[in-house]
Amino acid sequence: MKKICAFILAGFLASACTPTVKLQAPDKPIEINLNVNIEQHVKISIDKDVQKAISKNKDIF
Repeated sequence: MKKICAFILAGFLASACTPTVKLQAPDKPIEINLNVNIEQHVKISIDKDVQKAISKNKDIF
């Protein structure tokens, strides 16, 4: 009788130690806020000689 009780007790203890993994979808949708400000500043510097050449020959460009 002790062997049967020990076997049943060992079965309960072994079943209590089994790990469980649950995968569940969230109730609310996932929200990703992308608050990004993109600014671009372009500065073009032209030498005085080049500016003079462009002003003299406007048909080049």
